[in-house]
Amino acid sequence: MQKTVVIVEDDPHLRSELIETMERASDIKCLYAVGSGEEALLKLPRQLPDVVLMDIQLPGLSGVDCVRILKKNNPSLEIIMLTIYKDTESIFQALEAGANGYLLKGVAPKVLLEAIRDIASGGAPFTSHIARRVVQHFRTDQKKILPDQKLSPRETQVIELLSAGYRYKEIAGELGISLLTVKFHVKRICEKMHVRNRTAAIVKHCLAQPRRDSDSG
Repeated sequence: MQKTVVIVEDDPHLRSELIETMERASDIKCLYAVGSGEEALLKLPRQLPDVVLMDIQLPGLSGVDCVRILKKNNPSLEIIMLTIYKDTESIFQALEAGANGYLLKGVAPKVLLEAIRDIASGGAPFTSHIARRVVQHFRTDQKKILPDQKLSPRETQVIELLSAGYRYKEIAGELGISLLTVKFHVKRICEKMHVRNRTAAIVKHCLAQPRRDSDSG
């Protein structure tokens, strides 16, 4: 089954390149591409895709503000930020707004396509540099990791599998439950952990675990 994508990017050259990348994948279809957040808010509700690729620095409404509005009206919409910005403030503004993944522009087409497949199946794609920045940020400010409401045994199993890189369908098979049940558990986990989406839940869960010193011994 094809995964559908909408591109929100103001650079016409890059927008064309992204469309061409989508066209080379038989299992991914670009529904349309727009050049501003305002246009995205106008068109997206009429034809929602599986995944949105969103730039941060857009003319007028910023990508972060666009994400915040889109996620408020469509909480299940999957959004990957695709940007040149790799500073901590930009990363966390996007995650707090509800973005599910964060990639830097210039990633190989193969990496981008796999990220779309991954996020549409319940994953949380990050450029490796961004993943390291997230971990470093939290480890230098442990006060940001707040105690969570106690997760049920099943919720704990689900978040541990998510953190191990399992997708929703794989979790359902591993635990012998339906895909709908997995999604329900993820929703409850996010509520208990006081985060907006599974990406933030995974980060928070991983960083709350006892730290292993790989240099010891």
